[in-house]
Amino acid sequence: MNMTDMDEKARIESAALERFLESGVYKVTLDEIAADLRISKKTVYKFFPSKEDLLRAAVHMRMHRIERAVDDIVASDKPFEAKMTELLMVIGTLVRRLTKQFQVDLQRFAPRLWTEIDTFRRERVFSKMRKMFQQAKDEKVFREDLNIDLFFLVFLSTIQGIMNPQTLSQQSFSAEDAFHGIFKILFEGALTQEARHNFKLFDEILQDDQFTRTI
Repeated sequence: MNMTDMDEKARIESAALERFLESGVYKVTLDEIAADLRISKKTVYKFFPSKEDLLRAAVHMRMHRIERAVDDIVASDKPFEAKMTELLMVIGTLVRRLTKQFQVDLQRFAPRLWTEIDTFRRERVFSKMRKMFQQAKDEKVFREDLNIDLFFLVFLSTIQGIMNPQTLSQQSFSAEDAFHGIFKILFEGALTQEARHNFKLFDEILQDDQFTRTI
C-alpha cells in the first residue's frame, strides 16, 4: 500500500469513527461515510469490504493513538499532578464523546470488538496508572497510609463495573459523568489535605472544552 492509499485509508477511518461516535453503529451506512468524504462507495470498499471491517479498523486506530499518548505521559519525568492533568485531558476527551447509543450498538452488534476494547482499556491504559499512583504516594500527594495495591484494585474494579454499556444504559448519567465522578470520589479520599486543593483543578480540566483534542 503506497502513501497515498495509506492516507486515504486513514481519512476514511477517521470520518467513519466520527459518524459511529455521533450516531451509533447500526444506523450508519457506508454510503453516508462516502458522502461525508465526497468519495465513491467503491473507494471505501477498496479498503474495507464491510461496515464491520471499517468499524474494527477505526476503533483500532483510535486505540493505538490513545495507547501512544498514555505511554508518553506515564514515561515522562513530570510530577504526578502534571501527568494526571494530561491523562485526564486524554481520557476525558475520549469519554465525553462516547454516546450511549455507540456503546450499546457496539456491544450488541460487535460484541467481540467490545471485548477487545474492554481488555484494551483495562490492560493497556488503566493498568499503567498503577505506576502513577505509586509516584503520587512517593511525592506525598497521596496519603502515607494509603495501600496503593488496594487503591488500584478499587479504582480498576470501579471503572470496569460502571464504565460499560450495560450499566450506563440503565442510568441517567453519561459516560463522562461517570468517569468524572469516579475520579472525584476515589481521589478525594486518597489525597493529602494539601493536595485536595489542587485536585479542584482536575474538575476544571474535565469541564473545559479548550482541552478537547483529537486522539
